[in-house]
Amino acid sequence: SFVPISGWEGDNIIDKSSNMPWYKGPSLLETLDNCAPPKRLVDKPLRIPLQGVYRIGGIGTVPIGRVEAGTIRPGIQAAFAPTPIVAEVKSLEMHHKTVEEAGPGDNVGFNVKSVSVKDIRRGHVASNANDH
Repeated sequence: SFVPISGWEGDNIIDKSSNMPWYKGPSLLETLDNCAPPKRLVDKPLRIPLQGVYRIGGIGTVPIGRVEAGTIRPGIQAAFAPTPIVAEVKSLEMHHKTVEEAGPGDNVGFNVKSVSVKDIRRGHVASNANDH
């Protein structure tokens, strides 16, 4: 829908403006409040586009990314497209706290076994090797 606004004057942003008598619709805030939230893709296969891969002393290789679809848990076999690499997820962290599961919208770091930081990189996509 179309909502005419003026950020400079604050017209139609929170309340309807008297400067736009020709517009009879809702304000921008009312329009945003009526929007449905996006559907989380929990029931789809796991997809995590990697934003970075780090080597952390004492822990190992830690890919970082945002879960776009599915769920990730420690113990799954993670595949890293477009490479043929498959590795076990040893642990999972969100905001420096260990968690048992992460879903769509969560930014996660996960420790993978037997993978070098040279083998996977930013832009690769992690998925569950047993659930493509």
